[in-house]
Amino acid sequence: MSATTILLLIAGLIALVVGAEGLVRGASRLAARTGMSSVVIGLTVVAFGTSAPELAVSVGDAIRGGDDAGSIAIGNVVGSNIANILLVLGLAAAVGGSLFVAQRIVRLDVPVMIGVSVLVLVFVLDKQLGRVEGLVLVGLLTAYIVWTVISATRGSSPEVVAEYDEALDPEMLAASSVLVDVGYLIAGLVLLVLGSQALVGSASDIAADLGVSDLVIGLTVVAIGTSLPEVATSVLAALRGERDLAVGNAIGSNLFNLMAVLGITAVVSPGGLNVASSAVRIDIPVMVAVAVACLPIFANGHVLNRWEGIVFLVLYSGYITWLILDANDHGLRGTYGAAMVFLVIPVVAVAIMVMWARGRASSPFTPDA
Repeated sequence: MSATTILLLIAGLIALVVGAEGLVRGASRLAARTGMSSVVIGLTVVAFGTSAPELAVSVGDAIRGGDDAGSIAIGNVVGSNIANILLVLGLAAAVGGSLFVAQRIVRLDVPVMIGVSVLVLVFVLDKQLGRVEGLVLVGLLTAYIVWTVISATRGSSPEVVAEYDEALDPEMLAASSVLVDVGYLIAGLVLLVLGSQALVGSASDIAADLGVSDLVIGLTVVAIGTSLPEVATSVLAALRGERDLAVGNAIGSNLFNLMAVLGITAVVSPGGLNVASSAVRIDIPVMVAVAVACLPIFANGHVLNRWEGIVFLVLYSGYITWLILDANDHGLRGTYGAAMVFLVIPVVAVAIMVMWARGRASSPFTPDA
């Protein structure tokens, strides 16, 4: 593995993060000039922007062609969705204290995330994600955005509107010149394209040098790298006391990853996305299980407690450990996998259900500091 490959990987990640920031800033300011409310901007422009790194990387991987085309794309989305819950929310809760979970997230967003995750699993049982299936995901995304915007504009409380106004500040968004905003937008798009090319190329080279699949690199290095904006945003929000923003940011990113990133990538891919059998057997079911686990945890008093965040981090460490053992065909792989399937996961599942049952029987409590 050469130093040039490592430098390209780092440069690609930096370009993706900076490009996404420029894209969001330019697009948000241009949208504000049209009179669009801060709530709508936050739910559409900003939401798309936070998934821009995943989209750029996935599309770049899909259009390169070849038998492995789509492996990094699938690994990127699946790995990012697992990381957004277990790593991002785990860190935010462990570092910043318990996170508040809005009722809308429990009643709508998490069930939608579970439903779309299961749908993706069904779609890839034949080890392909085709153009028609991608169109279905994009259609679901369109319906979700329309419903979300209508619900937000009609039913948002003054507190919610004030929160978006404070976060986005429409007057400041519209204060700069149009040329500057367009410059941010174009620069962001250029950096996203260049960054995705550098990241995909270097990630494939690293996979070849290490003797592991593109899927594993997508699930780990690429997924964690493209999730860095979510990590920074959620942890900082938790430390600042904005504990409701952290959960919404992670769940919203997962929804856009599934419907926008996977959907658009499958549509533009010449022959659809090839899905590795290991992803169908292990990684995508893990993504579904993590999504399902959110519902009883979030519904328990509408908080994610600090100790639950620590459990998330432990589970993520366990998952990454499995990927490393499996990639290297380590002798402990079988024993470790059996321990996770028959011991750790059942114990965690029982604990979650007991916690959820107790939460249903008691009144909601206030998140601790």
